[in-house]
Amino acid sequence: MRLLVLGGTAFLGRAVVRTALAAGHDVICAARGVSGEPESGVNFVRVDRDDPEGLAPLRGVEFDALVDVSRQPSHVRRAVAELAPSVGHAVYVSSASAYADNSTPGQRAADAPVLDPAPPEVDDPTDWETYGPRKVACERAVVDGFSADRAFICRAGLIIGPEDDTNRFGYWVSRLARGGEVLAPGAPADLVQYVDVRDLADWLVRAAESRLAGVYDGMGVPVSREHFLTHVAVGVAAAVQLTWVDQEFLLEQGVQPWAGERSLPLWLPLPEYAGFLCRDVSASLAAGLTTRDVADTARDTLPWLQGLATAPRNGAGLTPGDEATLLEKWHGRTP
Repeated sequence: MRLLVLGGTAFLGRAVVRTALAAGHDVICAARGVSGEPESGVNFVRVDRDDPEGLAPLRGVEFDALVDVSRQPSHVRRAVAELAPSVGHAVYVSSASAYADNSTPGQRAADAPVLDPAPPEVDDPTDWETYGPRKVACERAVVDGFSADRAFICRAGLIIGPEDDTNRFGYWVSRLARGGEVLAPGAPADLVQYVDVRDLADWLVRAAESRLAGVYDGMGVPVSREHFLTHVAVGVAAAVQLTWVDQEFLLEQGVQPWAGERSLPLWLPLPEYAGFLCRDVSASLAAGLTTRDVADTARDTLPWLQGLATAPRNGAGLTPGDEATLLEKWHGRTP
C-alpha cells in the first residue's frame, strides 16, 4: 500500500508512520518538518498547508490511502480538494470532543449527536474553545469530499503513551512512580477511558489497508479510575497508597479538571461529564481495535519521561508541594 501521512513527525502521526513501515508499506510523509525529524525509511515531502498551493508537490501522485490528524478545517478542505481524485481511501482522526452530549454514559458513535461544525472563518488551531466544532467541520469536509464509502472517521479519546507531551497521562506515570500517598480524584468506581497511541496507530493503518468506512470511536473499554491508577502503579513498579478526595473539595480548593496548570488529568466533574469517559466502543472492537493493559503503557512511558531534557510542555498536574498541602487539608477537614 502506498500511504500518504499528512504530518507524521509527532506523536500519533509518527506512530502511524512506524506502524505502516513495519507492515512493509510505502509511506510518504507530507509536512512542514518543524515538529520533528521524519522517520527513517519514509519519503518526506516538505509542504506548507497554510499556503493554498502548499500541497502542489503531491499533485498528480496516486495513493492507496491517506491519514490526516489536522484540527484546522482550512487544511483539511485544501487536502480534500487537492487529493480526493488521486487517493483511494481517507482516514481522518477526529476527537470525542466532537460530541454534543458529554453527560450521558454509553453513547455510540453511530448515533450520538455532534456539535455544529465551525463556520469557515473559525480556523485557529490554538483556540481550544472551538476545538470540537473545528473537528466536526473537518469530518464533514472529508466525508463530503471522499464520500462516506471512502472515508473512515475515527473519534479518538485520550491518547496515551510515549512521546505524548500533553502530560495528561505522563503526570500519573511520574506521580505514581514516586510512590507513597497519592491524591486520587473523585471515587474509585468513576470511569475513565483512553487508548495507547500504538494501538490506535495499528488500527488506523489496518483501516486504511481494508478500506474500513464509517464513524467509530478510537478508545478502549471504560475502566474504573481505581483500575487505571493501580495498573499504572504496577507498570512503574511502585508501592502507593491512594487517598480518594471528592470533587467538591477539589473544586473548592481551585484544582482544575483534565488539563492545564494545577490540574488533575483524567478527572472531570460529575454528572456533567459522566459520558465523556464512558462511551460504548463495542463497534470499534468488532471492527478490529485492540488495546493493551495500561500497565504496559505506563511501563513504556516512564523511561521516555525520564529521558526528557525538560518537562513536557503542558503543565498538567499538581506539584509535590501542592499535593501534600491538599492532602493535609483533606485529612484535617471537619466532617
